[in-house]
Amino acid sequence: MAGDAVIFLGPPGAGKGTQAARLASELGYKKLSTGDLLREHVAGNTELGRLAKPIMERGDLVPDDLILAMVREELAGLEAPHVIFDGFPRTIAQARALDRLLAELGIRLKGVLLVDVGQEELIRRLLERARKEGRSDDNEATIRRRLEVYAQQTQPLVSYYQSTGALRHIEGLGTPDEVYGRVTGALS
Repeated sequence: MAGDAVIFLGPPGAGKGTQAARLASELGYKKLSTGDLLREHVAGNTELGRLAKPIMERGDLVPDDLILAMVREELAGLEAPHVIFDGFPRTIAQARALDRLLAELGIRLKGVLLVDVGQEELIRRLLERARKEGRSDDNEATIRRRLEVYAQQTQPLVSYYQSTGALRHIEGLGTPDEVYGRVTGALS
């Protein structure tokens, strides 16, 4: 089962999903967002969803074993594992577990793209998205908590992936087309 993967990193609201979806569409890759997976499991009232729901409502990160079970299930269901990870991994432990899973499945890591956006712009974007989509998990207190959790637990991934040579910084301000130009330039 040979394939390849691209990882998008960055705080909630940085535009990872938008850029990952466009890149996936143009490359013919499967976009895998753990946020979407979690919401699907919660909405479907699956066993994993019932475990994840109260954790998500607090604004905390869902434990690695739950996330990895969802990711493994998704990858195992792909005939051609060409995948873009949107916002996963979020911790060093998840990154190491993902490294092992990708190696086990014969999937090569093509690059890790870090989308950088300032905190006040992130809060503005997330509140706007919450209003448009009616997402109860995106109120200002939860958003600030998610950004705090991101800063504490996810930022070490920058050093982790920088040490592997896979990390590319992408400026997340500008039009979606401008940011996408930076994304494709970083992968070439």
